[in-house]
Amino acid sequence: MTESDFTQTVLGNTGINVHRLGFSGTYRPGKETIYRALDAGINYFFGYGFDTQVVKVVRDVIKSGRDKVVIATGAYNLLLGHPNLRRTLEKRLRQFSTDYIDVFLFLGITKPKHLTDHVLEELNKFRQEGKIRATGISTHNRKFAGELASKGLLDLFMIRYNAAHRGAEEDVFPYLKEHNPGVVGYTATRWRYLLKRPKNWPQEEQIPTAGQCYRFVLTNPNIHVCMTAPSNIKQLNENLEALQQGPLTEDEMKFMHSFGDEVHHTKRWFMGKDHSATEVSK
Repeated sequence: MTESDFTQTVLGNTGINVHRLGFSGTYRPGKETIYRALDAGINYFFGYGFDTQVVKVVRDVIKSGRDKVVIATGAYNLLLGHPNLRRTLEKRLRQFSTDYIDVFLFLGITKPKHLTDHVLEELNKFRQEGKIRATGISTHNRKFAGELASKGLLDLFMIRYNAAHRGAEEDVFPYLKEHNPGVVGYTATRWRYLLKRPKNWPQEEQIPTAGQCYRFVLTNPNIHVCMTAPSNIKQLNENLEALQQGPLTEDEMKFMHSFGDEVHHTKRWFMGKDHSATEVSK
């Protein structure tokens, strides 16, 4: 597999060409870092209106060609009721100074009842109006994502997947074949726990680098895009350099499985249950 094969793909059934490393400005890495990502070929940008660095750079870049950037954004599911999806969409269109959003997500779905028929109808209406190209959700509920994928109800799923959380291999990936939705993975470093030595991990044994965490995710062909949220240009460059190594070898994969199992076991022991969060991976 060449580096191009490993880092470039089509986002499922959407027909959108993407670099397989997606970018988030959650940790405000600076405009220089964002332009560096663009220069390296990264074109999938996930952003909110408050991600001012990403918004300003993307708005500047698309002046010379809207197809240079794939804009992904969305509205969060609220505990006390659904947000006004159309109002959120219109606000994002204004903020990014664009006529359409490439991927619009209903974010933070935890239970099937949150994704009502009304929400699905509204998302599909946005697409029919030409204001979005693809509909999707983000969720930790893997079984629900697998069910939706099997029915072809959405164009894209944003799910947690890393060496410590591999449940999607059973709950989601087997249900993708028929409709081929796009899949975006996040928390590749498991909120950086995969970069720290667990208490019972031998001192003489290595621990993963961030680059290995991203390569683990991208070695799985079911993942089209793996999100990264670097804090600075140094972290971004390290991630980009790691991707040049291509997929993990068999030995590297065994190591990541072993280390991921130890991290997962350690965190469950400390917290009593699986840690849950919604931030994208650093």
